[in-house]
Amino acid sequence: MDSYLGELYGHQEWADAEHWRAFESHPAALEDKAIRERLLHIHLVQHAFLWLLGPRDPQFDVKKIEDFAGVSELKAYGREGLLKLRAFVNDLDAQRADVIEVPWFKPPAKILIRHALMQAAMHSHYHRAQNATRLRELGGLPPTTDFILWLHKGQPAATWD
Repeated sequence: MDSYLGELYGHQEWADAEHWRAFESHPAALEDKAIRERLLHIHLVQHAFLWLLGPRDPQFDVKKIEDFAGVSELKAYGREGLLKLRAFVNDLDAQRADVIEVPWFKPPAKILIRHALMQAAMHSHYHRAQNATRLRELGGLPPTTDFILWLHKGQPAATWD
């Protein structure tokens, strides 16, 4: 395992869970279309990178918000993707320097697996910040999920409930 990527993905899982708990404690947040759509986007992109990096079906299953009966199913989808990403990162060894093709660019982008994993985590971080801002606008209190705070707390595991 690449320890830096392992830490990055441990933090991501923790931060996503912290946000989910904050949204659940402020009901208006999960009723907000922008937050729900961004949550879907965050988790959809995480699944897309899993598809890109792992053994995959020929087509990626692009989910829509209507594919989920409610926010608890969306949360489960997100949690499942994060668990699989962590397992993938923990199993990485020398292949983290392998080159892959990212097919959604034309022509496909050629990047290292470790760079793809960095992109996926940074993309989630970006959208988590947007959701934190929106939660504050709705009168909620976004959690502090800085990487350094996670380190200071002893790198706690994600708490989903």
